[in-house]
Order: sequence, then structure tokens, then C-alpha cells
Amino acid sequence: MGEAQELHPEINGPNPPAEAEAEISQENSEIKKKSFLRQYKWWLEMIVYSFFLLGGQAVGTLLGRIYYDNGGKSNWMATLVQVVGFPVLIPFQLFTPTTKVLVDTNTNTNTNKRLPLILAAFYLAIGVFLAVDCMLYSIGLQYLPVTTYTLICATQLGFNALFSFFLNRQKFTPYIINSLVLLTISSTLLVFVPDSDNPSNKISKKKYIVGFICTVAASAGYAIMLSLTQLAFQKLIKKETIRAVVDMTVYQNLVATFVIIIGLFASGDWKKLNGEMEGFTSGKVSYIMNLFWTAVSWQVFGIGCVGLIFKISSLFSNVISILGLPMAPVLAVIFLGDSLTGLKAVSMLLAMWGFVSYIYQHYLDDLKMKEEGKREKAAAADELSLVALVNERGSQIS
Repeated sequence: MGEAQELHPEINGPNPPAEAEAEISQENSEIKKKSFLRQYKWWLEMIVYSFFLLGGQAVGTLLGRIYYDNGGKSNWMATLVQVVGFPVLIPFQLFTPTTKVLVDTNTNTNTNKRLPLILAAFYLAIGVFLAVDCMLYSIGLQYLPVTTYTLICATQLGFNALFSFFLNRQKFTPYIINSLVLLTISSTLLVFVPDSDNPSNKISKKKYIVGFICTVAASAGYAIMLSLTQLAFQKLIKKETIRAVVDMTVYQNLVATFVIIIGLFASGDWKKLNGEMEGFTSGKVSYIMNLFWTAVSWQVFGIGCVGLIFKISSLFSNVISILGLPMAPVLAVIFLGDSLTGLKAVSMLLAMWGFVSYIYQHYLDDLKMKEEGKREKAAAADELSLVALVNERGSQIS
């Protein structure tokens, strides 16, 4: 009887399993709170980066078209302003923590020592590639209306999906394949746009085709640049910080600027710039402001683009870019007098259909991830309940 009385307080006293469950519940609550804050921060960053990308892209494209329409003729200058604005980002470098390349302990010491050199070589190569790509875009914009130009740029999503498959292990699904087919048909239709749809009938069919080919080539080049950038974040930088985004944008634009300046002087175009400014239809001040804001807008675009790449993927960054397709053509029709023919309208609808097809696939992938997460949480909860039950039975037996 005395033994029973001694055991009685232990049975009715503090219950260890109950305390464990309370601690687990508190930990789960803290985890959920931190998860919510991380998700909130993630969505906020996505909105900001997407706004930068869409706004910079639309403004940069329109200002580039205005440059040519008002007497600008130098493709080298039109190319230079796409990359030369990087100094506006230098203050962000000065006031953000330094990005360090993470060392992989599984690799040998010599490989780790070479990582900064490899990263520098990547910046050099991607900068040269960027310079060539910007030149192709400039030629395309010179010979094509904004509506046609932006719709052809939709092909970059298809190219990006292809390169992502080989470089970033992107999986193909029926919806992604459908998106690629629609975007290909959309851009192909623009080959058959009649000469009367060219700006002011000034562009010959030959130049129109040259502009078309250059824009398609630039879109393919841009797509592979995005995939390579994502690969660099995964294999070289391995650190998700704002400084990493700024560094990537600044260094590749710095290299591209030097390459384009060399081309500007080697071609002799620099001698014509003073006369170009004098003959600019809107005046000298308008000429300078056009170049300045074009440079700034493309840097804003670059930050948004690279930010989306390192936060999600190169393909997602491209999808957001394609989302902005209707913006530039609509603004061009309103402010620049571009025509929106039936053929262009059909092409735009197909491009948007292709975009929606990809977004739906992204939605399905997101649902799948959430379901897997729920199953993992349910399995973890069942395991905790089983442990608590075993502990309770053991306590009662003792």
C-alpha cells in the first residue's frame, strides 16, 4: 500500500509525454512563424524583381525605338547604352555585404583556390557574349517596329527551355512543349508581315529579314546567357544575397562596356556622334536624356532579371520577361504610331497562349510540391505521436 502511495504521485504528477508534446507544439509554432516570414520576404523580393524587370524592359525598348525614330543611326551607341549604366549600381556594392564564394569541402584545395579565377573568367566570357547579344538586339530594333520586335523576342522562352534542359536539368512536360510550339509559330508568322507594316515604309524587305534574323539570334543568345548565369550561381557563387545579384550585373556589364567602346572607336562611329546629336529631331537635351534613361532602364532590367534567376530559375526569369510582351507593343501603338494588324494580333495571342501554358505548368509543379510537403509533415507528425505514445506507455509501466 505504501509503495502504491509512493508511485501514485508519479502517475498523477507532471506527465513527461505531455511536456514533450507542448515543447514540440511550441517549436512547430516558431517554425511556422519563421516559415511565414521567409515566404513573405520571398514574395516581396519576387514582386520587386519582377517590377524592375518589366518596367526596365518596356521603357528601355521604347526609348531605343525613339532613338532611331528621331535620327539616331549608330548601332554601337544603341548597344552601348544597354550596358554602360552599371555605375549607378556601384553604391549598392559599397553598402551591401561582400559576397564570398563558398568553399566546397568535398573538393580538393587546388580546385577551391581556382574558384575566384574561374568566376573572373566567367564574368569576362559572359560580358563579351552580352556585348554581341546587345548589338544583335540593336540591329533588330533598328529595322523592326516595336510590336514585331517584342513578339519575336518571345522565342527566347523556347530557347531558354531548351538550354535549361541541357544545362540546368529542366524537365519537359506536355504544357512546356505546347508553350514552345506556340511561341515558335507566333514568331514565324511575323515573317509574313507586309512591307506596309514597316515603320513609315522606310525599311526594305531585305532589312526587315535582317532585323528578324538578328532578333531571333539575340533571343537565342540571351536564353543561353540566362541558363549559364543560373549555372554560375549553382556551381560557382553558391550564395543567395543581394550583393551576388549586383556583382553579377556590374561585372558582366563592365566587360561588355569595354568591348563595345572598342568597337565604337574601331568602326569610326564615334566621329559621327556629334553630328547625330546636332541632327536629333527632338534636340540635344532630348538626345542626351534619351541615352541616359535608356542606360538606367536597362540596368534596372538587369537587376530584376538576375534577381529572379538566383531566386528561382533562368526559365522563370524569362517567363516574367515574356509576360511584359504586351506592354511595349501597346505603348508603341499609343505613343509611337505603330500599327497593330490582324497578323500581329494573332501572333500576340499565340505568344500569350504559350506563356499561359507555361504558367499553368508552373502552377501544377507548385501544387505537387505543396502536396509532397504536406505528406512529409503528416509523416513527421505521425512519428512524433508514435514516440509520445511509446513514452507514455513506458511511463505508465514504470
